[in-house]
Amino acid sequence: MIDCRKLMRDYSRYILIVFNFFFVLTGVVIISVGVSAKAYYNEFDDLLNDKYFYVSDLLIVIGAIIFIIAFFGCCGALKENACLTTTFSTLLVIIFILEALVGISGIVLRHKTEEFLEHSMNQSLSLYGNDTEITETWDLVQTQMKCCGITNYTDWFTNKYSVNHTLPVSCCPIPHGAMNIFNCSIATAYPEGCLETFGDYIRANTSSVEIAGISLALVQLVGIILSCYLAKQIRSDYETV
Repeated sequence: MIDCRKLMRDYSRYILIVFNFFFVLTGVVIISVGVSAKAYYNEFDDLLNDKYFYVSDLLIVIGAIIFIIAFFGCCGALKENACLTTTFSTLLVIIFILEALVGISGIVLRHKTEEFLEHSMNQSLSLYGNDTEITETWDLVQTQMKCCGITNYTDWFTNKYSVNHTLPVSCCPIPHGAMNIFNCSIATAYPEGCLETFGDYIRANTSSVEIAGISLALVQLVGIILSCYLAKQIRSDYETV
């Protein structure tokens, strides 16, 4: 009959080394998700709350720390050092908590996206035409998301930029081959507001951060269990010697 306890005792350090390999891969994934999310957010930084950047920055930091933690795990497993293995377990718990916080923050941000965007859009709309960065960001959002205004094109009528109900060119699809001056009219303007379409885009990217945080936190649980078990076995071996 197979002695499962003996097998775990004999091979736990090798299992932990294999886990560290996958642990490093999760670090690469976490950094990739954080960098990608930050890149997406940077395009529209004038319309986004700073909290979105904090979460993506935290992911990048966690990913970098994982490489250091993996070193403790491999050394502890190879040398069967209880101190290093315990340190690895402790650091894994910290990473687990941080990743769980990232996941929870992602959920909160996803549900508050509309509230944050509505506030920033209302503030920035009045600066269109006067502030170059905000003007470029609004044009980028309306062009890429194929939307106009906050809820619809009528939002632009309250802006000083709009004279006789004129709209920004970015509110309309520019026909191929258009030359010289192109005027955007109500008839050709995008019907959807940017609060909904841009909000969907931000929520989708926030979901990737949320999923990365929660799912990879669960992976850390495996490492915590393995490293704690190995540390316990090392101590018991020393006690029996």
